[in-house]
Amino acid sequence: MSTDTDAWLERRALARRVTRWRVIAVLALLILTLAVLYRLDPGNLLARHQTHVARLEISGVIAENDWWLEKLEEAAEDDRVRAVILHINSPGGSTYGGEALFQAVRKVAAEKPVVSVIGTLGASAGYMVAIAGDHVLARETSLTGSIGVLFQTAEFSKLMEKVGVSAETITSGALKAEPNPTRPMSPAGRAQIQGMVNETHDWFVSLVANRRALPREEVAKLADGRVYSGRAALQSKLIDGLGGLTEARSWLAESRGIPVALPLRDIPPDPPAGMLDGLGSRTFATLFGKSLFSERLRLDGLVSLWHPE
Repeated sequence: MSTDTDAWLERRALARRVTRWRVIAVLALLILTLAVLYRLDPGNLLARHQTHVARLEISGVIAENDWWLEKLEEAAEDDRVRAVILHINSPGGSTYGGEALFQAVRKVAAEKPVVSVIGTLGASAGYMVAIAGDHVLARETSLTGSIGVLFQTAEFSKLMEKVGVSAETITSGALKAEPNPTRPMSPAGRAQIQGMVNETHDWFVSLVANRRALPREEVAKLADGRVYSGRAALQSKLIDGLGGLTEARSWLAESRGIPVALPLRDIPPDPPAGMLDGLGSRTFATLFGKSLFSERLRLDGLVSLWHPE
């Protein structure tokens, strides 16, 4: 009888030990799974409902993009977002797209601090967006600046003559069809477009002078379209400092009292609304778009874009 009792007690003890180790294993697996999900989660969804610093990436050619504008508006209105870090890697784009993003960032900055971090490239409209932030950083070898505006067209009249093709255009006014790819640009048409480019360039220069607290005459000298390295941009006061994410978090902590330990949540990237739809067309654009077509030729309107020939 005593032997049966001892065996029963031993089995009970063994069962308790097995159960305890199973619970420990399940808990360890759960913790490991959560850790992996946290590391792999592009949007830091586990921190979605915590107070955090939001980071939005502005990359590629800047055009009309409602998604970026919506995300910036959401960040401005979300009380859980203590600050926004913009990571910019863009050669620029349309002046309209840059202006819209600039205004959206300024609306965020009216509610909470915004730091702009320029990556490999933040030029033209990309730089325009960057200076909307309260503090602008770049690496020493980043490329930035390229303050300027361009309008590019093409003219095929000589080619048309060679192939025996002609075109007739009937307009309501002398400048209605300027520029026209079927004929050389007229002096009046060139003067009108040059005036529009100059007007937009003056607006861009004034924007930089205002945001960077620099004399307009000084900015005008810097705004000849050239790009600057991060070091040169810092010397010219086009940016505030050198660095990246670490330096951005340090500035937020030192100047705005936002702890470095506060979680950082990446706003997940999303295909820009209205751009090429469908997997096939996106694949074609990725593989051949840049090589076959100049980016600036795929943008309508005035362009603020750095793209070496």
